[in-house]
Formats: sequence, C-alpha cells, structure tokens
Amino acid sequence: MDGDRLLLTLGISVAVLAFLLVLHAFDVIAFRNQNSITRMASGMIAGSFSLVTLVVSVNQLILSQEFSPAGKHRNQYAGVMEFRRDIEERSGVSTAPIEPARIVAVIADAIIRRANELADVIEGHPDEEFERRVVEYTEQLEGDTEWIDEQLDRSSVETFDALSVAVEYDDGWQISAARSLRNDAPELTDETAAAFEELIDTLRLFSTMQEHFKTVYLQRELTRFSQLTIYCGVPAILAAALIALLYGDVGGAAINVQILPYVTAFLTTVVFVPLALLASYILRTATVTRRTATTGPMLLEKPTKERPGDVRESGTER
Repeated sequence: MDGDRLLLTLGISVAVLAFLLVLHAFDVIAFRNQNSITRMASGMIAGSFSLVTLVVSVNQLILSQEFSPAGKHRNQYAGVMEFRRDIEERSGVSTAPIEPARIVAVIADAIIRRANELADVIEGHPDEEFERRVVEYTEQLEGDTEWIDEQLDRSSVETFDALSVAVEYDDGWQISAARSLRNDAPELTDETAAAFEELIDTLRLFSTMQEHFKTVYLQRELTRFSQLTIYCGVPAILAAALIALLYGDVGGAAINVQILPYVTAFLTTVVFVPLALLASYILRTATVTRRTATTGPMLLEKPTKERPGDVRESGTER
C-alpha cells in the first residue's frame, strides 16, 4: 500500500515474465502453435484497446470535475480558506501549514490539547463513576492520537503519506464516544459542556481534513494512472501486433526458433504492463475509498456490543 506504484508495476511485470519462462522451461507451455498464438495476440490487441478506452473515459470523468465557472471556484476556494481558518482557531497556530503531514500533526496536537482540557475540567465531578469514564476516555483518546504523531514524517509533502496515517485513526468512534458521554452526563457545568463541544468540533475538523485529502489524492492518483496507462497502452498494442506478425508468416516464425519463446514471453509481458498498472493503482485507491466510505460516525466493519461511550480495553485497532 505504501510502496511506489511504478515499482510495484515493474515487480508484477517481472513476475509475469519469470512465470512464463519457468512454465516454458518445464514444458508446461510451448510457443510453437501458430494458430493459438495468433488468436491470443488478437485477443490481446482487443483487450488493450478496451483498457485504454476505459481509462480515457475515467480521465474524462475526472476532468469534468475540474471544470468550474468562476462562482463555483470561488465557493470552493472560500471553503478551503474557511477550513484553514478553523485549523488556526482550533490549534492556536498563526498560519495553518501547507504540507499535508504537518496539517495532520497540527490537528492531532489540537485533539490532545482538547482532551487534556476536558480531563482537567471534569476533575471533582459529583458523579465519580462518570468522572472515571471521562478520564479513561481522554487517556485512551490521547494515546490513540499520539500514535499519529509517531507515524508521521512532517517533512513529507505527499498527500498519501498523510492520508495513510489519517485513515487509520478511528475519528468516527471518538466522536461517538464523546457525544455519548456528554449526552449521558448526569449533570454538566457550562465549562464542562464547552470542553466537550470543543473536543467534538476538533474531531470533526480531523474528519473534514481526512475527506479533503482523500479527494485531492484520488484526483491526482487517477489522473496519473490515466497518463501512465496511455503511455504503456500504445507499446502494449504494438507488442501484441508484433506477436501476431512473428507468427503470421506462412513459412513459420519470422525469427530464430530458439529465441522465439523468449521474445514472445517478453512481448506478452509488455502487453500485461497496463493490466499490472491497473492492479497497482486501483488496489490502493479502492482500499482508501473503502476505508473512508462513510461520513460521520458509522460502523460498517465488525459488530460490537460496546456502547459508543464505553472505553475499549485494547485501544484503537490498526
């Protein structure tokens, strides 16, 4: 998931080439039957054209989201600037950072600070059991949030580096737990109610940041995937056509029969490169989308018998 997509594509392609050569070495497959090879090449050409066409369609869909009149663009820009002002207000920094990893770190620090403030104001509450639950929640919240800071490289400017850490944070559960504790409180002073509200608003800010980074990441990643597929799609179609031409001569193969299996295996691997590219990019984008599919507190993965305000013994699962 965290690896370079091009290196992963290269690894898959090398594995395909090695697989074909190993099968040939053990006489599992052969490259002698002219009819079967040419039929396979025809299917490869058709499949490559279909894949390139599909990717172009995806690219057009992404581009359609980028076209916006002045009014829509101003609203989007105003929304981003308001989001940055919220970060500055909640975190106490003069100017919100522009690096994704530093933005995540600033919001995480703000969450920890709000959790500590809640723990301080709840001290001495008349209901000792409620006080204990709130303190346990804030301690667990602080531990889960400190994990973010440990995993982040604040010098990173890659959106995915920040997003990969952010999606592991169970902000939906934290919001549900805070709201449940606040709503079930036997009594709350104005100061305690304000501390709960500040913490919940800061957690919501984290959720907004996560969604913003996901949108930016998916747009950039799918656009990059479209570019690379076009770059690799043309050589793949040419490689499939060369396979057909190598076996298209009436008198047999057009090159030395001894090197024919290696040349055919290499050209077949070139044809598979766009598919390997598709696998490496869609695997990560689909995983990110699945992990961030819900808006707000929503449990979709595993059932639980815990109430939202109950403190888990094992902490956040990662």
